[in-house]
Amino acid sequence: MTHEIKNLIQLIWEAQQQGVKSVLATVVALEGSSYRRPGVRMLIQENGKTFGAVSGGCVEKEVQRQAQSVLETNVPKVMTYDGRFRLGCEGIIYILIEPVKITQELKTHFETVFSKRIAFESESFYSMEEGTNKSYGTRFLFSGKRYSLGEGFAVSNELECFTQSFNPLFQLYLFGAEHDTVRLCKAASGLGWQVTVVAAPDEAKTKAFFEGAHELITPTFETLDVSPIDDQTAVMLMTHSFNKDVQYLLALADTQPAYFGVLGPKHRRERVLEKALDFNPELSIDFLERLHGPAGINIGAESAEEIAVSILAEILSVIRNQKPVQLKEKSGRIHD
Repeated sequence: MTHEIKNLIQLIWEAQQQGVKSVLATVVALEGSSYRRPGVRMLIQENGKTFGAVSGGCVEKEVQRQAQSVLETNVPKVMTYDGRFRLGCEGIIYILIEPVKITQELKTHFETVFSKRIAFESESFYSMEEGTNKSYGTRFLFSGKRYSLGEGFAVSNELECFTQSFNPLFQLYLFGAEHDTVRLCKAASGLGWQVTVVAAPDEAKTKAFFEGAHELITPTFETLDVSPIDDQTAVMLMTHSFNKDVQYLLALADTQPAYFGVLGPKHRRERVLEKALDFNPELSIDFLERLHGPAGINIGAESAEEIAVSILAEILSVIRNQKPVQLKEKSGRIHD
């Protein structure tokens, strides 16, 4: 969700600089089932452009239509969509549609939390019924202080409040610079992840070679800065060099990423671990047991693109504490 709100805030700001008004549609409540959970957003601009989605496609046209009155009056509203009587999902979604305007102060706060990887929250106020209300709206909480996404509104205790927490942008560190790194980088960036490619200093490649990369760094093993690797980070070791994998593994021994994968078959992983232990017998058992190798889920992947899907699927299953199963075999709701 964090990458989505980051993109929308930037789009709102750019539109403002061109004198274009925007309204934001947010799913704030749900009864029954829907394609996506509360917290998804869609941006509608007065020039007809839209960004994001609040469903799989069945609701967006109605949201655009309802947004026109908000663009004209600057008064927020709540709309509902009952999928039980349509061909969509079997639930009722409640959507807050509000005019938005970002001040320079609010923009600065967003830039700070994104760059410094600070968690933050939002509060959206609404009613469980269709209609307009000047007290509807969203505000963001940064270090205990609240900032309205619109031009201010008087919060009423009689309103419902949808609260959403935003973690730092999820990031992926890729150690390696070969063809499979390129494919994994592109696929991960498509998920909104911030991808950093770590290549050896002697690699004759530029950032442009890795489509979707946020950054390409080429430190030596001794100068590698591991401090940005936190619990909202996945790490993939995929250099195709036995010695480089060992040295990177040693350099990363004190990190605690959400996921740590090692590319290659089991016997290669064991060789890498044995060599690393030869260099540093004090490597913790906890660190070694957290390694996922061979990285990925068994989906019969053959190509670099398919291997990327396999690895990303495993990362998602780990960070969301899910056991991969076919959905047809899963009891209960899909999102439970």
